[in-house]
Amino acid sequence: MADSFKIDFQPHGAVETGDLVVFVGEDLKPSDAVARQIGPEAVDLIAKAAAAETFKGKAKSSMSIVVPAGLSVDRLIVIGLGGEKDRAGLDFVQLGGLVAGKANGKVATVALDLPGVEITPDAVADIALGAQLRRYSFDRYKTKKDDNGPDAGRLVLSVSDPAAVKKIYKAREGLQQGVVLARDLVNEPPNVLGPEEFAARAQALIKLGVEVEILDDKAMRKLGMQALLGVAQGSVRGGRVAIMRWNGGKPGDSPIAFIGKGVVFDSGGISIKPGAGMEDMKGDMAGAACVVGLMHALASRKAKANVVGAIGLVENMPDGNAQRPGDIVTTMSGQTIEIINTDAEGRLVLADVLWYVQDRFKPKFMIDLATLTGAILVALAQEYAGLFSNDDELAERLTAAGKATGERVWRMPLGPEFDKMIESKFADMKNSAGRFGGSSTAAALLQRFVNDVPWAHLDIAGTAMGSPATEINNGWSSGWGVRLLDRLVRDHYEA
Repeated sequence: MADSFKIDFQPHGAVETGDLVVFVGEDLKPSDAVARQIGPEAVDLIAKAAAAETFKGKAKSSMSIVVPAGLSVDRLIVIGLGGEKDRAGLDFVQLGGLVAGKANGKVATVALDLPGVEITPDAVADIALGAQLRRYSFDRYKTKKDDNGPDAGRLVLSVSDPAAVKKIYKAREGLQQGVVLARDLVNEPPNVLGPEEFAARAQALIKLGVEVEILDDKAMRKLGMQALLGVAQGSVRGGRVAIMRWNGGKPGDSPIAFIGKGVVFDSGGISIKPGAGMEDMKGDMAGAACVVGLMHALASRKAKANVVGAIGLVENMPDGNAQRPGDIVTTMSGQTIEIINTDAEGRLVLADVLWYVQDRFKPKFMIDLATLTGAILVALAQEYAGLFSNDDELAERLTAAGKATGERVWRMPLGPEFDKMIESKFADMKNSAGRFGGSSTAAALLQRFVNDVPWAHLDIAGTAMGSPATEINNGWSSGWGVRLLDRLVRDHYEA
């Protein structure tokens, strides 16, 4: 991501150049303070232009007035906030993205005095976060770059107390950087980001005070991680597990743990995928990317919690040494898995990493994230991540964090019926139970590796990559989950 897009915070005052952004309700009137700032001539101009453009001030609507009479600015951008109900449920992060999308000139000033809406320093920081996320672009491999592209320009947020906003925004910057890190990792081409290179990106968190340990093939073999190694054996690039620890809580307190699936490229192995769209399988490590981005965000704001992040990194390739359908592997737990389909590989990776984390760290809870099944898209499209859990309280807290951040989850069934479906004739379980209930049977397999630890599994196949454009993301990779889990930690688990 380029660094040419800047955000500044300044006190309210006259605006002499660039774009000026103001907000109105359905009555088409700005706040009293903004009305005094722009003057009666500009207020009348908004009403006249609205009539000509059939602009009614509805939520998320906008109107631009070029070279507005009575003002020295280049454009007056008017954004609608809707009625009282719309304003009561205003999402400030999304609003920031909307503003950044409309004010795409070189310099824009946003008059953050909204009619009928209280603008706190927290709200301004969220608006700035949304604007930064909207202006994200991944152009690292473009040799010809657009100087006026989506990541260019300067946004000035005009507020009553810039000093208070800047203090709060420092924490939001770490969160923004965490989301961007996750997006960058998912967007990287697979020839650049193999398991070893991904592990090195995780290791870079050391500079923020995160303790990082990398397990290579030899170390994993010694631990008995044959399920993970079975997936990796078809690639010339060895597997890795990266363990990240942030110790911001009380010494001796049990940590909370986040585990990510990191299949840096998934061909499907011997059960090879169709060629169409296979290039998207560079994103099959979005769960691991989220965990790295989350650890960055937590460490950046010095989160008061003990946190473990663990990611299993492999490449799934069809090679003469690749795992075959019919193989049986012994996991670190000692349980055996019959391989029915080598394209059901993510659960094999997670099985060993989940067991390792619960056995070594004895966490308060574990949450894993994985682009695990196409079946979850059939159920939830790209609107929600599938949530499976053995703990109602953890599931409820994740649901609440999803509503607060807009990274929504929907609880899916997990019960003995699905566990029975993965029984194998030849091993303790099989890695695929077929088409029906595919997301639930995958989660049932994972549950066999968590023991009694409170646990949740998030199937993010529909939300993490190729997701629909939103006010805060116009790219292919969304960085989904970083804001959700940061909110969960902030609200419930910091000391």
